[in-house]
Amino acid sequence: MTNVFVSVDMEGIAGIATLQQVWRGSDDFAVSRRLMTLEANAAARGAFEGGATSVVVNDSHGDMYNLLAEEMDPRAELLIGTPKPWSMMQGFGAEFDVALFIGYHAAAGTEAAVLDHTYSGRLLYDVRVNGESVTEAELNAALAGTYGVPVGLVTGDDKACGQASKRLPEVRTVVVKEAYGRGVAKSMHPSAAREAIQKASEEAVKAAAGKELKPYRIDPPFVLEADLANTSATDLCPMAPGTTRAGARTVRFQSDDFREIFRCLLTWTYLGASEAPRYAGT
Repeated sequence: MTNVFVSVDMEGIAGIATLQQVWRGSDDFAVSRRLMTLEANAAARGAFEGGATSVVVNDSHGDMYNLLAEEMDPRAELLIGTPKPWSMMQGFGAEFDVALFIGYHAAAGTEAAVLDHTYSGRLLYDVRVNGESVTEAELNAALAGTYGVPVGLVTGDDKACGQASKRLPEVRTVVVKEAYGRGVAKSMHPSAAREAIQKASEEAVKAAAGKELKPYRIDPPFVLEADLANTSATDLCPMAPGTTRAGARTVRFQSDDFREIFRCLLTWTYLGASEAPRYAGT
């Protein structure tokens, strides 16, 4: 048996480059939801062709109810809704053999990357583990690593895939677009992107079944730090047990348990969200 976990974001989907495209309520959002759903299906299809016996797809964008259930591959299970205590990795555990990250984006502060951010674009200006800035893909992969599960595939723009390749062992990447700025990209046609994702997903699942992939692990102890959007948000985040204020807009948490680090970051995003700046129209 090969159980596959698919986490799907929206910013790294082919054909998407602007903030308006990923906003619920915008004129473009319905199209973006469909593009996201079709790339999720491409990953699921490839996984099954690679020998998967089960595929769970976790909707990992924004409010996390974006994927169109009726249009999903009927063989896959959909994990949808909000709030999710484990966010982009909700439902994940040791029962999985490999994780696939679809439609991912680069870390906050990455130059010429489509809609770069780390977990909360409004709140978190930089997230660091042991002094090094980290991406969502890396954080999620490290959580998977605590269960001994590798990441086999990351898809998104060239910057997101480049960052993943630096840190994640043996990971396959599919660059679906080349970023020229935060809201500018040269994209593959969505159908061509889906073909590439399906093929890479199949290869990743076969590699996992053959024990060719290694889990991503960061050595403890862990020091988690985040630079926040403003001092008001920073006032609230130390309400999370164990959190200390390391500066006017910086918070810190330490642990030998990466799962605690992960949950602390999510707690900061929920606590600080009320004081984070809002985009027009949201």
